Amino acid sequence: MSAITQTIMNRKLERIKSTLEKRRFLCDIVENKEEAKELVRKLIPNGATISLGGSMTLEETGILSMVYDMDVKVQDRYAEGLSKEQRNEVLRQAFTSDVLITSTNALTMQGDLYNIDGSGNRVAAMIFGPDKVIVVMGQNKLVADMEEAKKRLSNLAAPSNAARLGKNTPCVEFGFCANCNSDDRICDAYVTISRSHQLHRIHVIIIKEEYGY
Repeated sequence: MSAITQTIMNRKLERIKSTLEKRRFLCDIVENKEEAKELVRKLIPNGATISLGGSMTLEETGILSMVYDMDVKVQDRYAEGLSKEQRNEVLRQAFTSDVLITSTNALTMQGDLYNIDGSGNRVAAMIFGPDKVIVVMGQNKLVADMEEAKKRLSNLAAPSNAARLGKNTPCVEFGFCANCNSDDRICDAYVTISRSHQLHRIHVIIIKEEYGY
């Protein structure tokens, strides 16, 4: 991103931070993934129970591996050898966790977190359950409005995630959403979070770099 383009983005980031705070979210803007990792580390108390939303951003920034090395209890959806039933039980445990760490598919300039989910475990826990929700995102996920958010998810996030997960869906072949009824469809729940119902429960961390889909 050029210096001029980043300057314009910085102004957008200042505005979205103010907007989110008016909507009862907490928001921090950080320069890079290292600052994001350090901030997440400070926000998580020793011994806390941590749940994780599926996220390429957490993997790419190294936050995921950092959490595993902390003095916390991870409700590990990624543990090897889990049966489908065991994995589903881990996902349900997220509702009793101290902290959920996840990302978002898009954030509008109006302050709406917009997400598509398959089983709905990630978005459900973002809405209710964990005492605190930490949402880490790259600045590439900031969009003008809901129309742009929906286009971003249909033409980028959903096809990319479906391909990453090895799904046999039309969007993997075509590169855009076909509103299919495939057994492999991963976009069954469309959720907009416009306000943190509990003051400061949801903490949005925006990195001035690009991460995730």
